[in-house]
Amino acid sequence: MSKKKAKGVEKTLVEKILDSAKIPYESVTFATHKDGDVMQINEEDMAVPEHNVYKTLVLTGNKTGPLVGIVPLDMHINYKHLSAVSGNKKVGMVPLKDLVKTSGYEHGANNPVGIHQRHKYPIYFGNEAKEAGTIIISAGEIGRSIKVDAVKLATFVNGKFADISEPE
Repeated sequence: MSKKKAKGVEKTLVEKILDSAKIPYESVTFATHKDGDVMQINEEDMAVPEHNVYKTLVLTGNKTGPLVGIVPLDMHINYKHLSAVSGNKKVGMVPLKDLVKTSGYEHGANNPVGIHQRHKYPIYFGNEAKEAGTIIISAGEIGRSIKVDAVKLATFVNGKFADISEPE
């Protein structure tokens, strides 16, 4: 199970769902700052390499509608590869103004557990996650993350591993 939370810190919904599913994780917090209209993790203050922290991106496909791509912070989604593995001819990012309506989360808080629980969108993890074994991913609140086994997480959210990442 999870490590004990500090006194007075409420678990996120994602952590509660993982507890119920008996999926072990470790809570991780990051300092944040406001960048324009959105909150961001202070990447320069992270005590772990960016490649170990994964971002959950909400996209839309011309055939599937919304779908999710998960890649390391220091990489981008290769739209052509994601299109191919998801059965779309074309995919693109959901506009920021539509993100909460589409995923239920604000920019920086998207996570595969909450999105899967609410919407059952197709979820694709970059192969790097499987190779890494353990990844750090948002816990559903900006600055709050979890360190979790990538294969267990992907299995829980019916995710697939695929070659969808490319260097920045």
